[in-house]
Amino acid sequence: MTAPLLELHQLGFAWPGQAELLDISNFKLERNQSLFLKGPSGSGKTTLLGLIGGVQKAQRGTVRLLGSDLAALSAGARDRFRVDHTGYIFQQFNLLPFLSVAENVGLPCHFSQARAERARQRHGSVAQAAASLLSHLGLSKELFGRRAEALSIGQQQRVAAARALIGQPELVIADEPTSALDADSREAFLQLLFAECREAGSSLLFVSHDQSLAPLFDRSLSLAELNHAAYVPEI
Repeated sequence: MTAPLLELHQLGFAWPGQAELLDISNFKLERNQSLFLKGPSGSGKTTLLGLIGGVQKAQRGTVRLLGSDLAALSAGARDRFRVDHTGYIFQQFNLLPFLSVAENVGLPCHFSQARAERARQRHGSVAQAAASLLSHLGLSKELFGRRAEALSIGQQQRVAAARALIGQPELVIADEPTSALDADSREAFLQLLFAECREAGSSLLFVSHDQSLAPLFDRSLSLAELNHAAYVPEI
């Protein structure tokens, strides 16, 4: 039986001087699975994503990705592990405005030899990998050399998705990336994202407060169901 891609066990986290924010007994994300995780503001979802990425370290319990316990790694090793195996789509996209569209997409391959090599094996070069992803995600070729700051919100979203997917990371994490789009645009983007994750063999962990998107995923959960810590949602 194949081991899950991601496992959390008896996970606990609190910010200094504050009550425990996360108390998660067990959670698993299978390989090649899309999972919708609902969480309102203040529920700890961004902190949870930081723990899964190894940005923060839990006070207790384990975060195991691809069989590796992140807590057992040094901060530098966690950083390297994250860039090799995890792609992020942020709510504000976090594109570098002074770089071109293609340069933004290729950035992870500058920091990860593993992802650069996978991009070359699949597409021949990092540049070809970026171009292929951008085309599949609906961006025309004449935009590839344009600065990221000159794009529309919908175009920036697709660039952010291509950046997350380049080099076939095993896990793609999306943190509220569709919040600025209308309903039709949200669903269209998700279908493109699902297709690219399937093509890359990536699992997708998608975090949002928009419950209407949940039926589109293989599986859906509420963070409130997982998290046994008491919290007061922000207004």
